[in-house]
Amino acid sequence: MERLKDYFLPESASTFASDTDGLFMFINISGGLLLLGITIALIWFSWKYKRRREDEVTPVIRHSTILEVTWTVIPLVLILFVFAWGFRGWATMRNAPADAYEVYVTGLSFGWQFTYPNGVISGTELVVPAGRPVRLIMQSRDVIHSFFVPDFRIKQDLMPNRYTTAWFEAPEPGEHVIFCTEFCGSGHSAMLGKVKVVPVAEFETWLTAEKAKTEGDLPLAELGRNVFNQQGCMACHSVDGSAGIGPTFKGLAGSQRSFTDGSSATADDNYLRESILRSNAKVVAGFAPAMPSYQGVLSDRQVDALIAFIKEQQ
Repeated sequence: MERLKDYFLPESASTFASDTDGLFMFINISGGLLLLGITIALIWFSWKYKRRREDEVTPVIRHSTILEVTWTVIPLVLILFVFAWGFRGWATMRNAPADAYEVYVTGLSFGWQFTYPNGVISGTELVVPAGRPVRLIMQSRDVIHSFFVPDFRIKQDLMPNRYTTAWFEAPEPGEHVIFCTEFCGSGHSAMLGKVKVVPVAEFETWLTAEKAKTEGDLPLAELGRNVFNQQGCMACHSVDGSAGIGPTFKGLAGSQRSFTDGSSATADDNYLRESILRSNAKVVAGFAPAMPSYQGVLSDRQVDALIAFIKEQQ
């Protein structure tokens, strides 16, 4: 069954993926066998009981209690078995272990943000320790999103103004793709992320290093680069001039911007600040009003740093 599963499903990289796959394969194999049996029976009966003479009269067919009970009981048993198997898996996936490591996940158009207990924020990449349960506490900053990691067999919708949860445990180090599976706008297909599973010691080192990036007197532009990466800005804005969901940051500062309402303005510091905090106040012509507001999300120093980073992209 393991070899057969490889043709239908992605890698099994979480502790409950194999159980989920087992149920999936059982339903498909049992359903396939039933379909095959019914098809063979239909062909056999069609041949055995076909009319062979013009004057042949179809005999009166009496019911069979044994046959009727059999075709009622067998499907019922299969359905109850599948229900019990599925309910056990659902209960496991809905109840995280008490010692699970918690990470807050925010979905926003069009990217992911991961916040750790020590204050570290990571954009697009969820770094977790191998062999330890991880509980995700999730919400959306704008519309409904859906967090889906095929390799872990987990999928959970993210809602505005409320929390939803999911958990997983990845036994082995590796990298796994995150998709959004709820259509959320023009950049939906680009709303990708990555789960990076690393050994526990490496995870602790990474946490310490990332914490150091958010503290101290970093130069504004360097801090701005960190904010750019942590907030997942690269999902919509490039720094090399290439087209994206939003305008590129290359050459943005100081340029003349034309807006959908017919007005225009120079991209000075005030314009850049307004675009970050009141993102849809002025929408550049040719682009949709898809950027979320960062009012109350970024501190004044982070906004200043992001502006300094943008001004360096010439």
